[in-house]
Parts: sequence; C-alpha cells; structure tokens
Amino acid sequence: MILDQFTKKLFSSKSGKDSNAKSLLKSISWRIVGTIDTIVISYIITGQLVMAVSIGSVEVVTKILLYYVHERVWENASKIKADEPAAEYIRS
Repeated sequence: MILDQFTKKLFSSKSGKDSNAKSLLKSISWRIVGTIDTIVISYIITGQLVMAVSIGSVEVVTKILLYYVHERVWENASKIKADEPAAEYIRS
C-alpha cells in the first residue's frame, strides 16, 4: 500500500506528462527489449548462443554510445538554428 503511493508519485506529473523517472525506466526497458531481439536474431543466424550473447553485449554499449552522439549532434544542430539572427529584409 505504501509502495503503491510512492510509485504513483514517482511516475506521474501534474501536467499529465510522463515523469523523468518513468521516461528513464521506459528507455531502459526498451534497450533491454532491443538487446534481447539482437540476441535472438544473432542466435538464429549463427546457431551459437555464446556468439549471440556476445553480439548482444557489444550491441548494448555501441547503441548507447551512438544514441548519445546522435542526441548531441541534434542538440548542436538545433542550437545553431536558434542562435542565428533573424533575417532582415530591406523594403524599397
């Protein structure tokens, strides 16, 4: 009962949007689903469980790093556009 109230506070926000904690847990669970998918596909292709788990283990690290770089590139691209001065037109 006490845990239920704590969980509701942790995962809800007043604006109706997901809380940061819920978004983080959703991200982690999605990464787990993606890694399991990679392991299953790798096992189907290679037929070797050890190889499939190895591929899945490497995939977790590389996807996290690639996602981080992807986010930073998008963040910088957004800032450049936002920081540019507005175009001024001369009327004649």
